[in-house]
Amino acid sequence: MASRPDSTLLRQSDVALVLPTAPEACGEGIVPTTSTTMTLALGDALAVALMEHRHFTPEHFRTFHPGGKLGARLAKVGDLMHADIPLVAEDAPMSEALLTISQKGFGVTGVIGADGALVGIITDGDLRRNMDGLLARKAAEVMTKNPRTIAPDALSEAALAEMQGRKITSLFVVEAGKPVGFLHIHDFLRSGMV
Repeated sequence: MASRPDSTLLRQSDVALVLPTAPEACGEGIVPTTSTTMTLALGDALAVALMEHRHFTPEHFRTFHPGGKLGARLAKVGDLMHADIPLVAEDAPMSEALLTISQKGFGVTGVIGADGALVGIITDGDLRRNMDGLLARKAAEVMTKNPRTIAPDALSEAALAEMQGRKITSLFVVEAGKPVGFLHIHDFLRSGMV
C-alpha cells in the first residue's frame, strides 16, 4: 500500500494497492495527514473484508484477544460464574437459609425443589418483607418465585445487561432448570466490564 505506483515497496509486492493522489491537510502540504488517514481507512477496510471472508466471529476474537474490556465483554457466563452455589431446599427452615446466605457471602440463596430445579431466590428484600415471624417460616414461604436466570453459554455482557436492566445484583446460572453456577455484580467489576 503506497501513494506512488513506482515506489520500491509496490514494485516488490505481489499485490499493489495505490492510494489516490490527495493533498495533505496541513497548510504546507508536507506533513502526512490525509495520506495517513487514507492508509488507515484502507487497512480497516481490508481487515473487515478478511473477517467477513473468513467468517470471523466474536468467539474467534475472544480466543485470540481474551484480555481487556472487549475480551471481558465477549467472555461467557460460564467463564465468570461461581460453582460454589448458595442453595437451600424449599422445606429448609429460615435459620438454615440465613446461615447459607451468611456463609456464602453473596447476600442471597437459591431455593431448589425436590427435583433439584431452581424454584426461587431469597434476597435481603425478601428477608425485610418477612421479618415478622421469619424464623418460624420455611424457605418456600419467603422466597421470590421464578428468579431471573441465565445459561452458562450466554455472553457475560448479556448477563450484565440483565442485571443492570432489572436493577438486581445476582443471577443464577441454570441448565435444564437446574442451577450450575452463580453470578454476582462484583464478578463484573473484577473482570473490568464495569
